[in-house]
Amino acid sequence: MMKILIKNIKQLVQVEENPQLKIVGKEMKILPCINDAWLAIEDDKIAGFGKMDDWEGITDWTNLTVIDASDKIVMPSYCDSHTHIVYAGSREGEFVDRINGLTYEQIFERGGGILNSAKKLMEATEEDLIESALKRLNEIMLQGTGAVEIKSGYGLSIEAELKMLRVIKKLKTISPLTIKATFLGAHALPNEYKTRKSDYIKLLINEIMPVIAKEQLADYCDVFCEQNYFTKEETIEILTNAKKHGMTPKVHAEQLSNFGGVLAGVEVGAISVDHLEFISDKDIEALKNSKTMPTILPGAAFFLNLPLPPARKMIDAGLPVAIASDYNPGSCPSGNMNFMMSICCIQYKMTPEEAINAATINSAYAMDLSKTHGSIAIGKLANVFITKEIPGYGFIPYSFGSNLIETVIINGEVIETKKVK
Repeated sequence: MMKILIKNIKQLVQVEENPQLKIVGKEMKILPCINDAWLAIEDDKIAGFGKMDDWEGITDWTNLTVIDASDKIVMPSYCDSHTHIVYAGSREGEFVDRINGLTYEQIFERGGGILNSAKKLMEATEEDLIESALKRLNEIMLQGTGAVEIKSGYGLSIEAELKMLRVIKKLKTISPLTIKATFLGAHALPNEYKTRKSDYIKLLINEIMPVIAKEQLADYCDVFCEQNYFTKEETIEILTNAKKHGMTPKVHAEQLSNFGGVLAGVEVGAISVDHLEFISDKDIEALKNSKTMPTILPGAAFFLNLPLPPARKMIDAGLPVAIASDYNPGSCPSGNMNFMMSICCIQYKMTPEEAINAATINSAYAMDLSKTHGSIAIGKLANVFITKEIPGYGFIPYSFGSNLIETVIINGEVIETKKVK
């Protein structure tokens, strides 16, 4: 049995004696911490924690690694519940197009956006996709992420969508990160189905979903509910059928307009509705009576210069809020959750406590992982990170752009940085 003792921790953040599934409304301002603390890990689980003054000691010191965290912060690893991390190539040309005045919709009409990524993905081999995605997974792991959701959606055909999902399934066995897979066949319409949307929806439901279920390729099913993509009614139809095939619903909702994505998600029992730049008061009321997690993607709004989701309004209305990165080549080429929290504090007026709750326990909920991830609690998976010497947890969102993470522990093992870069 491998054991780790982290001692003299300046601040042990997000500790729970009685673990909760999510943190809601004004409670998000509360972040339980222990100053001058210790944390014990056995194998891949958190075995104990407390104040150094109350430390009862360890009787068996064999196979024990001791880490001195004097003047350092220890936190649970981030849970990133929305990414498109499997992709081929990059889209910096579209980045320049937007600088020169083209809109997201204009770029899409010219064959850019999702269609651009779909073309590149079709040409890539599974081996190419695994190699490039693994580099990104290692990158976000060293930035503090311990669990990540990955979507398909750049395939837009039976073979390419299944190729993406098989790649994600393979990554689950290669990467030490906890990975959840999402089927996002309803991301956009392939060119050959532009005038036959109902036929494409039938293809998703009747031909792709049965294969996904048989091969157990996806935990979730997502739909881009938006003008010129999929309507509220189509979203409900697709996700209702996905549930029959063992996939839990998620929705890309209210990103470019208010188009019914939140209401569709609540109706089908989605675990999360994501983006929410154009969420309405009616949507907020609907979410109050649901088990659906509102998830904001600050990197995407930042990169596309979209209106900001009203995170402050949602929290003040009594909702929980989760933060995810939306790491993808077109609208957020970053999975750095430290930076996502900085954006939320600076632009969305969320407190550091709210941002940390949103990036840990609430984003774990959006992946069905809050029983095992997202906080420091006995029996939870030992996914934690140790910072460099910093004054306190508020310094993480304050010092945007700085790399403050010194040591990463995933599944109870210290990650050797040199081996994963």
